[in-house]
Amino acid sequence: MAYFDPLSYENLGASIARALDEQPVIPLADLAPFEGPGIYALYYHGDFPAYSAIAHANRQECGSWPIYIGKAESESGRKGDPNQTASVDGPRLFNRIKNHKRSIELAENLDVADFSFRALTIAPTWVSLAEVIAIREHKPVWNAELDGFGNHAPGSGRANMQRPKWDTLHPGRPWATDLTARDETQNYLEVVVQEYLRRYLP
Repeated sequence: MAYFDPLSYENLGASIARALDEQPVIPLADLAPFEGPGIYALYYHGDFPAYSAIAHANRQECGSWPIYIGKAESESGRKGDPNQTASVDGPRLFNRIKNHKRSIELAENLDVADFSFRALTIAPTWVSLAEVIAIREHKPVWNAELDGFGNHAPGSGRANMQRPKWDTLHPGRPWATDLTARDETQNYLEVVVQEYLRRYLP
């Protein structure tokens, strides 16, 4: 019989992911500043057809199925600061969620009022591990199938990049309109999303 190690990286990551699931669900429109790095989840409960399964789940039980999970790491963590476990390092997580809120506000077919979020500030050492485990457990469609939500405007000389799937389905971010159009249409991506959700939603 295999032994259980509560201090293994896998189990520590899972415990942090569960702690995220226990945080209060807050309307994204009510986002207010807070300090620290960590992880977060976005939830959708609006009427965009492709996300009807997610919206139904979240209307039945608030915060039951994330559409996206992300992280904000500490600057000291990336620089290898040996004291990073005690580092707050400014509003790292708040700023990341605020940027995503802005992306949703710019999208022509999404409404910030249809989104909520959970956030968990944690010691920088565990941020990346917790994000990986949380994504693996919940399989959010914007992480797995509809990539590009977390992207930023590409630097100069990279305007020939292909437009992300997210921006193809949800046009509106100005920088994405200058990128090369994808072969996939909005209708095609809606079908892809719906098929993905049928596979993974309980």
